[in-house]
Amino acid sequence: MGKLIEIRELSKVYQRGKQKVEVLHHIDLDVEQGDFLALMGPSGSGKTTLLNLIGGLDAPSGGAISVGGQRIDQLAAGALAKWRASQVGFVFQFYNLMPQLSAQRNVELPLLLTKLSAAERSKRAAIALQLVGLADRAKHKPAELSGGQQQRVSIARAIVSDPTLLVCDEPTGDLDRESAEEVLALLGVLNREHGKTILMVTHDPKAAERARHILHLDKGRLVETMVEGAAVA
Repeated sequence: MGKLIEIRELSKVYQRGKQKVEVLHHIDLDVEQGDFLALMGPSGSGKTTLLNLIGGLDAPSGGAISVGGQRIDQLAAGALAKWRASQVGFVFQFYNLMPQLSAQRNVELPLLLTKLSAAERSKRAAIALQLVGLADRAKHKPAELSGGQQQRVSIARAIVSDPTLLVCDEPTGDLDRESAEEVLALLGVLNREHGKTILMVTHDPKAAERARHILHLDKGRLVETMVEGAAVA
């Protein structure tokens, strides 16, 4: 299907007082369109930093990031925000739902930045909720939903604008095993049946097993990749 993401010599340095901390060291990475990639490694290895850079939430200190042929590291802040809104869906560990809004209204939130009518926003949100199996919970507020249901609402919100890429940071980290399996199964469906390219940071080996490929980071460096169960140095 071709490459969706091309990363070359990517580095990230944070300034902490007078000290410079290099979090990522000259990363090279290609991700095929339609892939499901898990990022693993110890805390502080740079997993979330890499995810945030690919999703356009942060800017690199050096190197190049191309997504769908677009050099996102060269975009100005306003252009990057527009690109992010149209091309990337985000799923986080702690749902980030608005407690006073219904599931339907939470899912509609990204569409408020578009020129869609209220009726069209409502229609798209309803489709997204149906896709994640929560059409019957559209009017429920987050407090009325289980943790697994809240995470599925957040996934519906992430896909409502039909993004090319889903970036998921510990999407099962706050869930019990049964709810985690439901969320992982849903991500698998989005990948296989709807063609979504998924990048997922996880500490959970069982979650990583759902991915097609597993990328290992250690101290900001790519140390090995598991390709469908086989380690490649």
